[in-house]
Amino acid sequence: MECCGPGYASPADAIAAPREKLLYTIAIYTGTGIQKPDYLATIDADPDSATYSQVIHRLEMPGIGDELHHMGWNACSSCHDDASMSRKYLILPGVRSNNLHIVDTATDPRAPRLHKVIDGNEIKAKADLSGPHTVHCLGSEIIISFLGNARGEAPGGYLHMNKDFEIIGRWENSMGDIKFGYDFWYQPRHNVMVSSEWAAPNTFMPGFDLEEVGHLKYGRELHFWDFEKRQPIESFYLGEDGLVPLEVKFHHNPDSTHGFCGAALSTNVIHWWRDDAGESSGESSGKWRWEKIIDVENQPHPDWPIPVPGVMSAILISMDDKYLYLNNWLHGDMRQYDISDPHNPKLTGQVWMGGLLGKAPVVNDVEMAGGPQMFQLSLDGRRLYVTTSLFSTWDNQFYPEIRQKGGVMVMIDCDPENGGMSINPDFMVNFGNEPNGPSRCHEMRYPGGDCTSDIWL
Repeated sequence: MECCGPGYASPADAIAAPREKLLYTIAIYTGTGIQKPDYLATIDADPDSATYSQVIHRLEMPGIGDELHHMGWNACSSCHDDASMSRKYLILPGVRSNNLHIVDTATDPRAPRLHKVIDGNEIKAKADLSGPHTVHCLGSEIIISFLGNARGEAPGGYLHMNKDFEIIGRWENSMGDIKFGYDFWYQPRHNVMVSSEWAAPNTFMPGFDLEEVGHLKYGRELHFWDFEKRQPIESFYLGEDGLVPLEVKFHHNPDSTHGFCGAALSTNVIHWWRDDAGESSGESSGKWRWEKIIDVENQPHPDWPIPVPGVMSAILISMDDKYLYLNNWLHGDMRQYDISDPHNPKLTGQVWMGGLLGKAPVVNDVEMAGGPQMFQLSLDGRRLYVTTSLFSTWDNQFYPEIRQKGGVMVMIDCDPENGGMSINPDFMVNFGNEPNGPSRCHEMRYPGGDCTSDIWL
């Protein structure tokens, strides 16, 4: 499974795929005080290997100060039947530099190489965009959400590229009344895309200021798009239940209209669905609805003037659509919910690592700085890899000790049959011990595809 074709015919095929032997994670020096390039780290995930849970390769970017953040594949299961496509390239955007780094992972999966770089100034000139974030395969093409215009002002938009990584222009025909951009996910059988909101690059890059939430400089809406017309058709104002709605995920089942969003500052999970949609037939009738289904309470802290919010910065749905995983970056816990009934989730697992509440400051003999932030689930649902860095300026603000300690990656063993989670005692990647000094790790991808990138037509 170190390299494969464009994707899987169905989620069931993905679940049955061989165990991952490698995974890639973004590692950054931007914002750490170390003047070195950010890089893509290759992790040995094969338990039978002599280098298990070690960084076995580092691909440095050409420049300094990119702030690599999220990444995505050039191809996924949405182009399963296209023999000309393969899951060969990872696109690594630099949020600060606006550069797009195209990385070849197929020639040698253990030692990826840089294929080309699309200069951020070219993107600004051709599409008036900055602050790249989410990358999704669009059949044989690619779309990337950008959080701002060329001046760093919201709402940004979507960059459209062809399979040769040539800029076509803006993907959307209209941004409507959308105020901010962030994540997005599309479900082509229902002609729908859902997008969420963070803030303008000029707002979030310097750090977090709570007063700016009250001044409406952070988002609190979800947007539903006509995917074929490439324009928003309906927005939901989430209010206090949906402060800073970040990651959005649909069910993997392409017939389903159910999806979920994690509202970071409210520390809530929002569930959406379409009434009378005909789950099995793919009918497009009915109205979109939303509800709050999970609410994580703020916790008191002796050094804080207000109770500490969890800051749910990411969510993930297992490939079989049975479990939802979420993080509380400031509290320090990862949670597993059974969402077999998406209207009534049940907490089935919880582990602690890092965080401000002091419940697990040491994991596998490593003193942790930061809390659970990004995570990626194995296709069979049994291994959840978790990293600890959110964004450089936010890391420095809430976890200043991360400058000296760096980030870590841990693995959580998950029970997909009965529910339950436990930290694996034999897996620990300590980015505090990197050759150029402590770095921080963020999003992860598997060479064979993963639970947060593949979309089925």
